[in-house]
Amino acid sequence: MNKLLVASLASSLALAAAGTCLAQTTTTVTTKGDVLLMQQVHKEHQLDLPKRGQSMAQVLKQFGAPLQKLDTRGGDSAKHPPINRWVYAGYTVYFERNHVIHAVINPPPGNS
Repeated sequence: MNKLLVASLASSLALAAAGTCLAQTTTTVTTKGDVLLMQQVHKEHQLDLPKRGQSMAQVLKQFGAPLQKLDTRGGDSAKHPPINRWVYAGYTVYFERNHVIHAVINPPPGNS
């Protein structure tokens, strides 16, 4: 009986140690991802990008014509409104119907 108890205890300790190592590894990866995301958000706040709620006409007036207007996505039902994307040098503006919902910095070439 003692051997069974010792073996069970040893197995429990090994699993606990493995779980701790796994948790530490996951935390490290998440931390690096958080830092990269925070850097991206910081860059977006430093740039003069279109603001949420601006109309397409306001964006055109303030930022000029986009380099490219991508095909509209969605729009097949009220639950899926049309999403338009305008690409400018360095960032992309996302519209729901005709109002800005987000503007994001374009990823560097080869990092998409």
